[in-house]
Amino acid sequence: MNVYDGERMAELMAAQGLTQADAVDADVVVLNTCHIRERATEKVYSDIGRLRKDQRRKSGKTPMIAVAGCVAQAEGEEIFTRAKVDIVVGPQAYHNLPELVAKAAAGTPSLDTDMPLLSKFGALPSRRKVAPSAFLTVQEGCDKFCTYCVVPYTRGAEISRPFAAIVDEAKALVDAGAREITLLGQNVNAWSENERGLHDLIRDLDRIPGLARIRYTTSHPNDMTQGLIDAHRDIESLMPFLHLPVQAGSDRVLKAMNRSHTRDSYLRLLDRVREVRPDIALSGDFIVGFPGETDAEFEDTLSLVDAVEQAEVGVAGVAAVHRLQ
Repeated sequence: MNVYDGERMAELMAAQGLTQADAVDADVVVLNTCHIRERATEKVYSDIGRLRKDQRRKSGKTPMIAVAGCVAQAEGEEIFTRAKVDIVVGPQAYHNLPELVAKAAAGTPSLDTDMPLLSKFGALPSRRKVAPSAFLTVQEGCDKFCTYCVVPYTRGAEISRPFAAIVDEAKALVDAGAREITLLGQNVNAWSENERGLHDLIRDLDRIPGLARIRYTTSHPNDMTQGLIDAHRDIESLMPFLHLPVQAGSDRVLKAMNRSHTRDSYLRLLDRVREVRPDIALSGDFIVGFPGETDAEFEDTLSLVDAVEQAEVGVAGVAAVHRLQ
């Protein structure tokens, strides 16, 4: 998601006549930030200090610095008190970046952490040239409120982009050179419009001439519908890969996380997926060392990893992390 947002911000600034440059040479530096872990947040502040120091050493310039993304949304005005920055802009407001840069250039530090419904997508410029593999945001936000997760507070409630707008952008990406598109969302399989779900959207995208491969990420087990499962059987361009985080293998820990699914329901869901697409590669995320997790509950997570035989595992945790490496 941050890669997509970063590309769109670069396109916004290019439309204003700016060109991309190395950070030490730039007049405007945009830090596109992630707030999913505390370490990432603290790194923002150290990066700001390093950028200013490097520019003073090389050119004597003082760059305009904008903090964008989820750290901006979560920290808001506090960023101005902790670091010398000119702009703070949240992930739902970065379409206003050119206006904020103009205000900052006139000497007015600018803050925009509003969450207007979808307005940023209509204000973004058309994609001009893209790589063979491109990202396309179709859904943002989350309504699940897992106890460990900041996303509902930084990205807002679940919203789905309009069907027609997504198809139009996908066609534009293909016209610009993309052959593979990855559909993005915090809970991408929660995308819906009227009675249509993500599987309906994928079926329409499959009809775009020149689009060879389709992927989507990240999914929540509770939004994995039978229609989407069947799409993995029926749609040749839909790649045999599914990233479906589970986070833990213990029902007690899953409940403490407010995951709203159990170990058994997750395994049964994967059985249904593999029934229609036996060659599918599965990946998942796990949090180890979750507060209150016992050694036995950690072993439950290890046994789940073994049972699923995942192609890829993402791990975040504390003291217990060394046991899974």
